[in-house]
Amino acid sequence: MRVVKEAKERKNEILDVAERLFGAKGFDNTSTGDILNEVGIARGTLYYHFKSKEDILDAMIDRMTNRLLEKAAEIAARRDVPVTRRLTMMMLALNVNGSLGQEIMEQVHKPQNALMHQKMRSSLLAGVNPLVTGLIKEGIELGICTTEYPAEVAEMTLLYSNTAFDTLAEYSGEERIGKVKAFIYNLERLLGMERGSMEEVILPIFRQDG
Repeated sequence: MRVVKEAKERKNEILDVAERLFGAKGFDNTSTGDILNEVGIARGTLYYHFKSKEDILDAMIDRMTNRLLEKAAEIAARRDVPVTRRLTMMMLALNVNGSLGQEIMEQVHKPQNALMHQKMRSSLLAGVNPLVTGLIKEGIELGICTTEYPAEVAEMTLLYSNTAFDTLAEYSGEERIGKVKAFIYNLERLLGMERGSMEEVILPIFRQDG
């Protein structure tokens, strides 16, 4: 008996399978035929939802981005957690390279996919900037942060943290800790915080990981 599924359910099923296959076999080594066999659908059904394998990757990145935004919103809403800790948790959660699969990120970082990479970053910035701005304003009210441009500082904070965490994996030991300390020092200046305000929150996380 032929199983008929709702369009949204079928689309998510295709994305689930593609995400698993891209991670296991690599994007280039996964064919639409592989996805068809795993899902158990006709080629016409696949192309009803997606125009190409690249279109599947694009939709998968959109879905991953939305997950990151939902996680960020949950973190921002946790008023029981100090604002500096929420800000740190959000920056770590939004580290694109650490949050998405390695194979997906290798594909996204290819020169021909520069537009896709930019789209993902732009989408994250647009969705998260209001949340980080809210945290900075909360910090200002509490006397923790000092800035006349919370929205602009929020954007710079996100860009800076993403760039810093992108390259952090290249270092180890004391060199890695030194990079983290430099990041914290500049972040505190950017947010107009008292020296050491973020160090006691961020540094233990990387000491534990390292």
